[in-house]
Amino acid sequence: MIRMSALAALGLALGLLATAPAMAHHSFAMFDFNRTVTLKGTVKEFQWTNPHVILWIETDPVGTDAPAMWAAELTSPGNLMRNGWSHQTLKPGDKIELELNPLRDGKHGGGFHRATLLATGQELTGAGPGPAKP
Repeated sequence: MIRMSALAALGLALGLLATAPAMAHHSFAMFDFNRTVTLKGTVKEFQWTNPHVILWIETDPVGTDAPAMWAAELTSPGNLMRNGWSHQTLKPGDKIELELNPLRDGKHGGGFHRATLLATGQELTGAGPGPAKP
């Protein structure tokens, strides 16, 4: 009886250790949720992949700033589908306004907050990682 309990405890401990990397994956500390950046540009790629969908846009030139590539991280395809998205929601060539919480390290990327399709005015929300904005 004691041997079975010890084996069960060992199995539980090993199971918890195996899940530690998965739990660490869901940190959003890299995003600055105290700041929001709004960009206008053209969708270059919409990567519908696990564990997170990635949206790549090329920004429109502003003043003397040249166009730049930015990446926005969304949630998983499954979560997006539950919010009405599909792999065809955004297509290369779509002109959008993108709102994101930028990366803390200053690189061109961030956590998706909202996008607006400029041709139709359709707003896409509710699928970004981290805390919801008011």
